Amino acid sequence: MILNKIWKRTTLSCVLAGLTLASPLVFGALDYKQALQQKLAKVDGFSAEFSQQVIDADGNEIQQSTGNLALKRPNLLHWQTVSPDETLVVSDGDTLWFYNPFVEQVTAFRVDNAVANTPILLLSGLNEQAWQDYQVSKRNDNEFTILATKQDAQVTSLHIVFNGDQIDKFTVVDATGQLSHFDLTDVVSTPLPNAELFSFEVPEGVDLDDQR
Repeated sequence: MILNKIWKRTTLSCVLAGLTLASPLVFGALDYKQALQQKLAKVDGFSAEFSQQVIDADGNEIQQSTGNLALKRPNLLHWQTVSPDETLVVSDGDTLWFYNPFVEQVTAFRVDNAVANTPILLLSGLNEQAWQDYQVSKRNDNEFTILATKQDAQVTSLHIVFNGDQIDKFTVVDATGQLSHFDLTDVVSTPLPNAELFSFEVPEGVDLDDQR
């Protein structure tokens, strides 16, 4: 529940379930997971701008936002929302940091504990153990859906669309049925994102909620 509240504060309040365009999970699920892992292994990292559209369970658009993200293997993530509210999510490989400047609060989680509610971390190369909590279905060579198998997961699925070997867009669904669609633009994979993007220091005067 804590992570769910934080996602809402950071405008990253969902990451995807209930898409009917996925293939059946039972047949070939292991092969699909391996195929996705092999495809992700070709993405050493990238940076991009994103636009986000949030849709509630009744199909109503409730928010639009923009920002930028950078991802680098293994386990590094920099996610900054700049409009309409500024928030920052950073994974340095060990800790996942959520920073909300408006409320002047930082929350810190261990990466291996946070992935259940932040499955986008799977894209950055988490270990095989983390993948055990997910099933993968495949629509075609460029579309995959990652589904959480834990019933208490706040984020239930993540649908990824590739353009060749590069991630083009993804959709997130949370346990309430709320969806977030993310479209990526200005994707740059060479050079890889600067290492400084994946380090974080708690700003002076900001409260730290350390959940590690």
